[in-house]
Amino acid sequence: MAVFQPETGTLHGSDRGNLAHVLGIVENENTRVGPLLLEVMKRCQNFSSRGDGSSDSSLPVLHNLVTELPLLEAKISLSNKAILRYSRQLVLPELGVKGQLNLSKSSVLIVGCGGLGCPLAQYLAAAGIGRLGLLDYDVVEMNNLHRQVLHGENRQGIPKSLSAATTLKQLNSEVEYICYNMTLTSKIALELIQQYDIIADCSDNVPTRYLVNDACVLTGKPLVSASALRMEGQLTIYNYQGNPCYRCLFPVPPPAETVTNCADGGVLGVVPGIMGCLQALEVQKIASGIGTSFGQFILMFDALEGRFRNIRLRAKNQNCAVCGANPTIGVLQDYEAFCGSSASDKCRTVHLLSKEERISAQEYKKILDEKVPHLLVDVRPPVEVDICHLPDSIYIPLDKLEKKNLDCLNHLKRKLLEGRLKTGEEMSFPVYVICKLGNDSQKAVKILQDLSGKELGALLAKDIAGGLMAWSNKVDPTFPQY
Repeated sequence: MAVFQPETGTLHGSDRGNLAHVLGIVENENTRVGPLLLEVMKRCQNFSSRGDGSSDSSLPVLHNLVTELPLLEAKISLSNKAILRYSRQLVLPELGVKGQLNLSKSSVLIVGCGGLGCPLAQYLAAAGIGRLGLLDYDVVEMNNLHRQVLHGENRQGIPKSLSAATTLKQLNSEVEYICYNMTLTSKIALELIQQYDIIADCSDNVPTRYLVNDACVLTGKPLVSASALRMEGQLTIYNYQGNPCYRCLFPVPPPAETVTNCADGGVLGVVPGIMGCLQALEVQKIASGIGTSFGQFILMFDALEGRFRNIRLRAKNQNCAVCGANPTIGVLQDYEAFCGSSASDKCRTVHLLSKEERISAQEYKKILDEKVPHLLVDVRPPVEVDICHLPDSIYIPLDKLEKKNLDCLNHLKRKLLEGRLKTGEEMSFPVYVICKLGNDSQKAVKILQDLSGKELGALLAKDIAGGLMAWSNKVDPTFPQY
């Protein structure tokens, strides 16, 4: 097993093949290799700093395979150092020495080291949990940093689980950190989850929520689940002391097109911070023996109103497919197929138009350079247009176009008429539609095609594939990314 020390760029281990194994994790994910891993490459000839070839078990270990973990050794008493460290919570009658010892022998798996997982992991490490499993398939990016507080600017390109463990190790070196740089799949979920006492779902997609839920039910593990989007958050506990599971409440997944994640809908950074702290609270209460407050409730948080609400949940569904009286699910499924969406928090790509109905960002740049008459329509919401936009574009939000807003249609008609008058031609006038990533623009092209002719006159609508982010990546690197 290779052991990577990010702060020095040093890799320890007895098997040189492990170096390529670690670096291959990033390469296989098609991600940008971070500066610290580049430093590892530079030092690859001397990555073992110990003469005996042994590894330093005190350093974070990066796994891309599930391995069997040894049982945590139960402590019979607290050391003087532990008494001093945890003294402010030891004096709480609800916790005390017994509760602290319970924390020290408990293990928690955190699925997702992002906006929820970072504060959750931070407070569990600070509280003295015995073992923290940190699972995430992704690497640190700049747009993570406003909410994922365990990472930093110098960690870009580093696996999130490793970055998180490196920070946590500085907070509490007594905790054991297991870093998993992998996607949680049906093949590994049971083997992994059964090795931990409590599971915390900090994912940002529906397939993973169903996967984690079913695996927790089949292995008998309590699931502490939270979500955060825009300025709202939710928290509840599933599969604990006879309470319902996620499938009891949501036996059928929502239509994929109705689901919004943080990349699509945005999130105020402090909101997942609040929800992650609440997850940490409930995990600590379960692990210490205090017990959770949310087994029969879901907590709803509205950051805009500054309001928390508890909503009572339905009782456990006896007809539930996984935890009911006669369950029909005994093995894990293909959850992406079940949900009709990807098990990723990245923005989804839709395919609504043919190749002939789309142009690339480079092709649009050529149209601009050759001064070909056309109209550029930006269909993003006004708040996104304020962030950045291309010159000479007109703004018609997709939601208004879908509703055939009269003011927007009249504005579009005027611009089309101006274009036709300049060219002196009545033939189909070219209209190019752009958005952030090339999804909404495809929907808009479909609408414009329906409106072409009688309502808007002859036009030829195409979308710019990949949207403004493709423009930034492939045409103008100075154009902002968000």
